[in-house]
Amino acid sequence: MQLPTTFDDLVEEANKLNLYKKLILQLNKDFQLANIDLDFHEDILPTSLKLLLHETIYKLIQEKFSEYLNLLYIIDVSEKAIRALNGDDTLKLAEEVSFLILRREWQKVWFRNCY
Repeated sequence: MQLPTTFDDLVEEANKLNLYKKLILQLNKDFQLANIDLDFHEDILPTSLKLLLHETIYKLIQEKFSEYLNLLYIIDVSEKAIRALNGDDTLKLAEEVSFLILRREWQKVWFRNCY
């Protein structure tokens, strides 16, 4: 499996394989497991998804750091990938973490679909 390198690539591949809704459902499931009150509508536009996820991650980093760490653990985002990010700019960090979350959720959905 070749992992997407940008948000647009990820959404394009998910739409091509008709897995976008499953990606949203997986996100909702993991956010619910982490007790984070965020529920994406199945028909959410990719741009809205990106914006809402970025905003939520930013707030978690700023205000609820332990919940943020718990979410990363539940989603199983690579600790190595998180450590490789530059944490100087929190807004940029939140954007990069949002993409890592989406990419990990995409992996789960893709593997379930293929196997």
